[in-house]
Amino acid sequence: MSEIQPSVSYSFTMRLYIENKPGMLAEVLNIIADHKGDPGAVDVVKVEGNYKVRDLTVSARDEEHAKDIVNAITELNGIKVRNVSDRVFLLHLGGKIRIENKVPVDTRDALSMAYTPGVGRVCQAIADEKEKAHTLTIKENSVAVVSDGSAVLGLGDIGPEAAMPVMEGKAMLFKEFADVDAYPICLDTQDVDEIVSSVKHMSPGFGGVNLEDISAPRCFEIEDKLKKVLDIPVFHDDQHGTAVVALAATINALKVVEKELSDLRIVIVGAGAAGVAITKILLEAGAEEILCCDRQGIINRSEIENLDSSKQWLANNTNPENLQGSLMDATSDADLLIGVSGPGTVPIEAVEKMADDPIIFALANPVPEIMPEKISDIARIIATGRSDYPNQINNVLAFPGLFRGALDARATDINEEMKLAAAHAIANCIDENGLGEEYIVPSVFSKDVVRLVSSAVEEAAYDSGVAERPQP
Repeated sequence: MSEIQPSVSYSFTMRLYIENKPGMLAEVLNIIADHKGDPGAVDVVKVEGNYKVRDLTVSARDEEHAKDIVNAITELNGIKVRNVSDRVFLLHLGGKIRIENKVPVDTRDALSMAYTPGVGRVCQAIADEKEKAHTLTIKENSVAVVSDGSAVLGLGDIGPEAAMPVMEGKAMLFKEFADVDAYPICLDTQDVDEIVSSVKHMSPGFGGVNLEDISAPRCFEIEDKLKKVLDIPVFHDDQHGTAVVALAATINALKVVEKELSDLRIVIVGAGAAGVAITKILLEAGAEEILCCDRQGIINRSEIENLDSSKQWLANNTNPENLQGSLMDATSDADLLIGVSGPGTVPIEAVEKMADDPIIFALANPVPEIMPEKISDIARIIATGRSDYPNQINNVLAFPGLFRGALDARATDINEEMKLAAAHAIANCIDENGLGEEYIVPSVFSKDVVRLVSSAVEEAAYDSGVAERPQP
C-alpha cells in the first residue's frame, strides 16, 4: 500500500530550546526530513541564556509518526524539547462552536422586549397561530445535527460523547458555508424508536434534521419513520450527501470521457448507507446497469433470503442479469467503480479488467479502496474523499446548500427532485471548458456552490410541491 502523506490532521508544535550556535536549526530540520515529516512555521519565541527558544510546527502521517519525529529530535545534542502540543486537540479545547445573541441586551427596554414582559405577547401570537414559530423564533434557520455515535467516521461505534466533536464540526460547516444555525445533538440510545421519539419531541425548535453517523441498516428505518411523523426535512447526510456529490462527479466525469449514464456498467463496492443511496440516485438519474458488491461478492436475487432489508432492495433493483461472482467478475468491462467500503478493498487487477477510460471513485477515508498512485496509468479519472488528491468528493459540497434551499422554501421534505437538482447544480459549478481529468468537482471553498445549489433546491421544492413558504 502506498504511504500516506503527512497531514495537518496530525500536526503538532514543539517548543525547542536550541543551543544558540550556527547549524543547530538545520539539524532539527534534517531530522524531520529524514523521517519524512513536513515542517511548517518556525517562530522565534525568545533568547534565554545560551539557548534560542523556537516553536516549530510539523505535520506527520499519524500519531506514531509524530512520536518518532519528536523522539529523534530529543536525541540531538544541544536540543531540548520542552513541550509538544497537538494542534488538533488545541483547536478542540472547550468545543468549536458557541451561541451568540443577535441583539444586545444592555438596557431595561431591550430586556423588557427580548424577555419578560414583552416576550409574552410573542408567545401568545405563536400559540394562536403555530406557523408564526417559523418567523418569530430561530426555527426557520435551525437544523438539528443528530447522532447516536454508532458509526462515527471510520471509527465505528464509539458512543455519543465521542461523536460530539464531529457533530460540532458539522455545525461549523453549516454556519460557515450556508449561514445555517446547526446544533449538535448526540443521543445516548441506539434504539430506533427511542431515537425517533427523541427527535420528534425536540422538532418544534428546528426547521430541519440532519442525521449523522448512525449505523446501517438502522439509519434507513430511523429516517423513514421520522419522515412520516415530521413536517420538516429529514436528511441522512452519510447517505444522501455522499450520493448527491457522487452523482455530480459522475455527470462531469462522463462529459470528459464522452459516455452516457444509461450506457454504463457501474460497480459499487460497499452496500452500507452510502452505497444504497448512491445506487438509488444513479438509478433515478438514468443508470441502467449497476452491480453492488459486499464482502461476499455481487449482490444477487439468487441468495436474497440471506440478505438484510437494505441489501434485499439492492438485489431487487440492480444487477438486471442477476450475475453472481466476485468483485473481479463485476469489474469486467465496467466503466465506473465507486468505492464506499474500506481501505485496500479494490485490487489493481480489478481496475485492469475495466473498460476503456475507466472512472474510479475510491471514497474510503483516510485510506481509499485503492491508492491513486497505483492506478494513475490505468484509470482515466480518479476521485477520492481526501483533500490531498484532485477531485475530492466531499459532502460539504451538498448539505449546506441543500438545507439552505430547503429552509428558504420552508420545505417539508428533501425529496429526490431536490437531490437531483443539487447534484446538477454542483456539476454546473464547473464550466465545460474548464472540465478535465483532475477537475470534475468544484472546490468546497467556491462561493458559487452554496448559492447555486440552494437556488436549485429551492426551485425544485416549489416545483415538486413540498414548499410551504409563499413563492416570491
